[in-house]
Amino acid sequence: MTKRLNSKFKIDRSLGVNLWGRVKSPLNTRNYGPGQHGAKKKRLSDYCVQLKAKQRLKKYYGNIVEKQFRNIYKEAIRLKGDSNDNLIELLERRLDAVVYRMKIAPSVFAARQMVSHGHILVNGKRVNIASYKVSDNDEIALVPSMKENKNVLDAIASQEREVPEYVEFDSSSMKGKFLRAPKLVDVPYPVVIEPNLVIEFYSR
Repeated sequence: MTKRLNSKFKIDRSLGVNLWGRVKSPLNTRNYGPGQHGAKKKRLSDYCVQLKAKQRLKKYYGNIVEKQFRNIYKEAIRLKGDSNDNLIELLERRLDAVVYRMKIAPSVFAARQMVSHGHILVNGKRVNIASYKVSDNDEIALVPSMKENKNVLDAIASQEREVPEYVEFDSSSMKGKFLRAPKLVDVPYPVVIEPNLVIEFYSR
């Protein structure tokens, strides 16, 4: 078991949810938190409920650092429209998130690594910044040297998840497109995600 895989399993157990809907998650067999008191259910304060909602969303996208996540929140509340949908849209526009949605990476951590290693092209140009904001109709492609990569092919063939309708991907050309910004209801989260609680947490 790799250190990276082990870390994802620790996140699942600490949050008490199968955050990415993985078949191998320990929550599928041990549906409780770690430690001798992990199975006990406690009444949570409003603050704790909001904090857990923030942790779920933050960690779902590869455990984004706090400063960066707070800046995403600040931008979400500055934009017009529903702040909850704005927050989700900004997270889904991240290049590593788009690569993950296209199913060319088995996890958002692997997607971030692909981007940082320079394996992703945006409109024909190499981009190695995971937080790069993708625009509507941007074309996302793998560099030619990665098109026969076993991990990529295995991820595409996986039945664990599907490509959502706001993203398109052609496995023959290994190219895709970010079609539009999604709303919360469009994003295929395998667990309950509550951006309203995240907004409340930061606006205290």
